[in-house]
Amino acid sequence: MAPRRPDKKSKKRGKEAISRAAAAAAGGPSSSSSDKPALSPLVLVRAAEHRLQEGDSPGAAALAGSALEQAQAGDSDDKEDGALAALNLLGQVNLELGDLEAARACFLRAVDADPDGARDEAVGGGAEKFLCLAQLSEEGGRDSVRWFERGAAALRARIQVLEGEEAGKGTSTITHSRRGTAAGGSKDNDAEEMVGQQQLSELEELKRKLAMTLCSVAEVYMTDLSWESDAEARCEALVTEATLVAPDYAETWQTLADVRISQQRPDDARAALARSLDLWRGLPPEDPLVPAFPSRVGLARLLMEVGLERDAIEVLERLVAEDDLSVETWYLGGWGLFMLGEKQREKEAEKNGGNKASAEAGARKEGEQGEEGDEEDWKTSWISSRVWLNQCLHLYKLQDYEDEPLGEHARELLAEIAKELGEAPVEDDDDEDGWEDAGDSDEEMQE
Repeated sequence: MAPRRPDKKSKKRGKEAISRAAAAAAGGPSSSSSDKPALSPLVLVRAAEHRLQEGDSPGAAALAGSALEQAQAGDSDDKEDGALAALNLLGQVNLELGDLEAARACFLRAVDADPDGARDEAVGGGAEKFLCLAQLSEEGGRDSVRWFERGAAALRARIQVLEGEEAGKGTSTITHSRRGTAAGGSKDNDAEEMVGQQQLSELEELKRKLAMTLCSVAEVYMTDLSWESDAEARCEALVTEATLVAPDYAETWQTLADVRISQQRPDDARAALARSLDLWRGLPPEDPLVPAFPSRVGLARLLMEVGLERDAIEVLERLVAEDDLSVETWYLGGWGLFMLGEKQREKEAEKNGGNKASAEAGARKEGEQGEEGDEEDWKTSWISSRVWLNQCLHLYKLQDYEDEPLGEHARELLAEIAKELGEAPVEDDDDEDGWEDAGDSDEEMQE
């Protein structure tokens, strides 16, 4: 008998089943028959997840609520799994809806059902609920640390299990490979290899999540708990473990740099920031190794704090290319260019026989930034700074931005630039007003 042709529609069946489940739960045509068995809670949860991915948070909440009610009322085999999965998803949905109290209540109930995070993540187990509760904590400080530590413990336990499985596979890979070849079992080997790759991916993701959790605890000790006598020692232990667990995770090195700055060790901070930046510098924005937008904004601030303005501006230019409506990004770019211009001005004064002490101080502040661009005119940097700061204030007004100190500082920098370079030419203002109108002009020309 000839082999059966693969069904081209098979890949769509999973999504179609979820859609049918969602329709049935919502009272659609597929639920009209009264003799059909009720959908299981886990199927309803999967349908709710599908709705959430599509941006329908209210629909997801309704489906997850139905799943929870059915799990609590029924006696099916997946009753406990269904309830836990529904609670975890309801917590996430309520976060999307902005109902933090409801989200916290759902996650707390999920913790009662899975106190160690030992249940499978597919049914709401794992560390996620602990990490969410740490961020939702109203008390902050020690309470946040307590939840973060429970999440870290769950992650470590799962990592240990996966590493044990990988070690076991390593000792038996050759034997399995020989048996598979002798028996013509290449398909079995391919399947095993695919499962192994999935486990390796899961292991790497868990390690990154653990590193992120450890860094979050370190940040709490640098802020809310900085007054504690052992805060510095705890930060040191946390960031050390984070860099060992996930050395290829850029944000661990960024957090280490933050700790080094607080310890007044700028050279070590610069080294950590350089390593963080080098991990993703040449990668496209969609690459998973590229840190999130807010994290890179924080990176730019740290780079400026240790005198690496050129690197900071490189990061900020990339951020503006991804999102040109961020007030903070335009502000930091303008400030960084202003600081760079100050250093260039001091070096120019040194070359012209001016205040050598001031020039030497500027050279020291330059740190390890390098000699590239030392010949640039400081006025060029300040003119660029003015463009960035004007765009910052334009968006500041447009968005009714609430950070008043940021706006005041931007205006102070512009006033300082105006003292040296005069007011911006009229054509500069026209260009700034035309940032958002350029697309409209192009359309008019095409017409």
